Amino acid sequence: MQYQRSSALFKAAQNVIPGGVNSPVRAFKAVGGTPIFVERAKGAYLYDADDNQLIDYIASWGPMILGHAYEPVIEAVKSRAYLGTSFGMPTALETEIAELAIAMVPNIDKIRFVNSGTEACMSAVRLARGATQREKIIKFAGCYHGHSDAFLIQAGSGAVTFGSPSSPGVTKGTAKDTLLAPYNNLEAVAQLFSEYPHEIAAIIIEPVAGNMGCIPPNAGFLEGLRSLCDQYETLLIFDEVMTGFRLAKGGAQELLGIKADLVTFGKVLGGGLPVGAFAAKKEIMKHLAPDGPVYQAGTLSGNPLAMAAGLAMLQALNADSDIFDRLALKTEHLHEGLEAVLKTTHIPYQINRLGSMISLHFTDEKVVDFETAASGNNEKFNNYFHGMLKEGIYLPPSAFESYFLNDALSHEDIDFTINAFKKIIDTI
Repeated sequence: MQYQRSSALFKAAQNVIPGGVNSPVRAFKAVGGTPIFVERAKGAYLYDADDNQLIDYIASWGPMILGHAYEPVIEAVKSRAYLGTSFGMPTALETEIAELAIAMVPNIDKIRFVNSGTEACMSAVRLARGATQREKIIKFAGCYHGHSDAFLIQAGSGAVTFGSPSSPGVTKGTAKDTLLAPYNNLEAVAQLFSEYPHEIAAIIIEPVAGNMGCIPPNAGFLEGLRSLCDQYETLLIFDEVMTGFRLAKGGAQELLGIKADLVTFGKVLGGGLPVGAFAAKKEIMKHLAPDGPVYQAGTLSGNPLAMAAGLAMLQALNADSDIFDRLALKTEHLHEGLEAVLKTTHIPYQINRLGSMISLHFTDEKVVDFETAASGNNEKFNNYFHGMLKEGIYLPPSAFESYFLNDALSHEDIDFTINAFKKIIDTI
């Protein structure tokens, strides 16, 4: 495949946009080479600026669960656009999508719409702090909850440590209220609670991690977190920006049978438009302005175009009783096909999968947290990524990202992908 136009577009973008991109992973820094510039997409396929067709395994990092340019979503956005694109005033559409989301997701009474997953997680933590009158939060190394200051914290040398800023611009004062623990390590969390029994407002966690590859929770881990939160009167926040409306109608709460106190959403909820949300029982949401003192606001929150797209997406998912089973079966097909090829080699590997999320790690060690994810062989992953790209397969351009399958992918597309993997396996 040729990428002359993508290369030229990237050079032009670098003159006016930092790094040439508006989100860092798009720059291909992790894998090398020139980013692909997309012109259009339909169903399971991307069409780039050089008119190459690519089978898409990122689905816009999750939102396009039914495939690109899904007709009911497109029609909903077009219809609403003719009526006006933004009002800064309430619309009945906001109530309609709120009622549907609450009906689909267990354990929530009210929902507040915002403009991104970052904003949703930031607001959920502020609400948790306001409701509990405590300041510290626990997050897990390798879990990404957006680029709010409180979340850009990395673990220190010990298994459990105070956070230290992992990005310039994040103050030490902000970092001191974020406590770190390894994912899937319940003992580390229990230790934090023993040290700060009355100071922790919330635990925030991706119930299925997607930003160190796909990492499902170990048996008993989430149950243990729920128990600790109950014991110490701390709120449990599920960051379901990725998993919400993707793993099940009710997201990870439904699939895994764990009740969170606060839940954040994004991606699928917006049907491809910028939307985030956070939700909880009314006893928690009553603290949020204008009902309570915890302030949050946004001019474009509840934007009618985004609400129309999200409503059309949720209606489609709610009406399709087989959608999540179909996606899981397609992901299983991909898993089995990749593994069948890898078993013919001496290449070390681990494949993690849950529902329509999956990742391949080039390591002998079971991948259960950020440290084990980081043990993967980056050179092999880069060879794998570029080899598959040449065969017309677009994978996440980072070893630390989950794949997201979409329902427009056919089993023939997956067979094509597996056969492409066979062709390039000797180059890895």
